Amino acid sequence: MSSKINFSRILIVRTDRMGDVVLTTPFIKALRRAYPAAHIATLVKPETKDLVIGNPYLDEVLVDDRAGRHKGVPGALRLAREIRRGNFDTAFILHTKRRYNFACFLAGVPARIGYRNDKMGFLLTHPLKDVRHLGEKHESEYCLDVLKGVGIPADIEDVLGVLVPVHKDADTWVLNWLNSQGIKAGEFIAMHPGASDPAKCWPAASFAALIRRLIDRYDFKVVLIGGPQTVTICGEIMRLCPASVMDLSGRTSVAQSAALLSRCRLLISNDSGPVHLAAGVGVFVISLFLRDQPGINPKRWKPLGPKGFFLSTDSVTVDKVLDLVEDILHKDSQGIFYW
Repeated sequence: MSSKINFSRILIVRTDRMGDVVLTTPFIKALRRAYPAAHIATLVKPETKDLVIGNPYLDEVLVDDRAGRHKGVPGALRLAREIRRGNFDTAFILHTKRRYNFACFLAGVPARIGYRNDKMGFLLTHPLKDVRHLGEKHESEYCLDVLKGVGIPADIEDVLGVLVPVHKDADTWVLNWLNSQGIKAGEFIAMHPGASDPAKCWPAASFAALIRRLIDRYDFKVVLIGGPQTVTICGEIMRLCPASVMDLSGRTSVAQSAALLSRCRLLISNDSGPVHLAAGVGVFVISLFLRDQPGINPKRWKPLGPKGFFLSTDSVTVDKVLDLVEDILHKDSQGIFYW
C-alpha cells in the first residue's frame, strides 16, 4: 500500500499526554529509517513540545495552541491553514480526534492515515482498525502497527527504546538547583506520586513510608516531582517525611523535569508520563501499577528499555518496592547496567 502514498513531507499528529508523545518516538525513528530524505514534522500540544524539540529524527515541530491562537472554531480553521502551508503529502493521525481528522482533511493532505472510529474517521484515506483498548501489546508497538498498516517495515526490536532530548538551558537550571541544595548528580532518587487518574495513585502514606526507609538504608536524597496537580499529594507526603526531603512539585517545566530526571539515580512513580520521561533520558525507573485491566495494564504502558521496571497490583507494597530498589542498585554497582 505504501507505493500509493508519497512519503516526502510527513506530519505526525500526537497531541495527547506526555507518555503518549514519548512512546511515539520509536515510530518517528522507524519512519526516518524508512524515509531518510523525507521532511518529517510532528504536531503536539504546547505542554509536550519540549519532549520532541531536538529529536534528531524530526525536521519540524508544530504546536496546536488550543488556549491561544488555535482556540475554538476560528482557531481550528487557522490550524488547518497552517498545516496546508506545510504542503504535507501524508499525515499519520495517532491522536484520534475529530479536530485532527477534520483539520488534515481541510488542509488537503492527500494521504490521511489513522484509526477508524466515530470521530470523523470517515475522513481518513487509510483507516485502520483500533484494538489498542485490548492492551495486548505495548503502546509503542501499537504505534508501529500503524506504519505496518501502510506497508512500512517497523519492528520494535529495530527501534527499541524511547528518546527525550535534554535541553541545555534546562540542564543548567537543574545543575544550579542541585548545587544550591548540596546534591550531586546521581546521588538522589526522584519520586512522582501523581497520575492522571486518582485510582492509579499509591497512597501518600505509602510513599512516605518508602521514603523514610530509603533514607534509613541508603545515602540518597529524595526529591518529589510533578506538575501543579501533584502539589497537594506531595504536601501530604512532606508532612510525613524528614525535613531533608525536597519538594519540586509544580515548580519545574517539562524540559526541566526531563533534565532533572537525567541527573537522578532512579525514579519511582505511579503509572504516568514521567515514567516514560525517565526512560527517555536513560535512567532507572520503577513504575507502580495499581490497576491491571485491559488497555491500562503494564503490558501496554510499562517503561521501555533495560532500565525500566514495574510492580503491579498486589506487588505494590513498601517491602516489594524496597526489594526492587536494592536489586537495581546491586545490578548497577556490578556494572550490568551503565548509569
